[in-house]
Amino acid sequence: MVEQIAALPRTDRPLLVCDVDEVVFHMASHFETYLAERGFAFLSHSYHLTGNIAAIGETAPLGRDEVRRLIHGFFDAESGRQTVVQGASAALARLSRDWQVVFLTNLPGAHNKPARERLLADHGMPYPVVTNSGPKGGAVSALAAGARGPLVFIDDSPLNLRSVAAALPAATLVQFIADARFRAMAEPLAEVALVTGDWDQTAAFIEAILLPG
Repeated sequence: MVEQIAALPRTDRPLLVCDVDEVVFHMASHFETYLAERGFAFLSHSYHLTGNIAAIGETAPLGRDEVRRLIHGFFDAESGRQTVVQGASAALARLSRDWQVVFLTNLPGAHNKPARERLLADHGMPYPVVTNSGPKGGAVSALAAGARGPLVFIDDSPLNLRSVAAALPAATLVQFIADARFRAMAEPLAEVALVTGDWDQTAAFIEAILLPG
């Protein structure tokens, strides 16, 4: 991850760090289909995976290792063909005129990164991709070390949002959850400035940060 960040072009523009899954590409609905094809389902639309997946018709959740296996299998199979969230490409193109856009994703498997980069480019989002593992506060801090001005972080995960808030209290945080079912169940976070599933709203909110006064 450090090497990926060091290779990014330097700029004096403000920094927009954006997640990919469930933010610019749909993930929850694709994963739901992937699970069903293998005889599994979500137990609820609460915002976590471990402890929330079971065999269809059962209530006992799968263990952490089995959930991890399913997640890795999903990305191996689907990371090159997930569908784009409506408005994401146009909104990021609009924002990229004033902001340096970087994707920061916890995509499992280094071999999946090229497919993810191609799919993003195919949808008009050819911005740098940095792959991470675990909470994102450290990675965003490293990205911010080479940037000036405001920093906005967009992610669906409460864990990642809290991690960045702790590492960079001045960052503006946006919780973007494309799937309305999961967004409705998300725990409110005091650190988050905007909770949304709408890219037009997100772009307008971020543009306002640079307005005078």
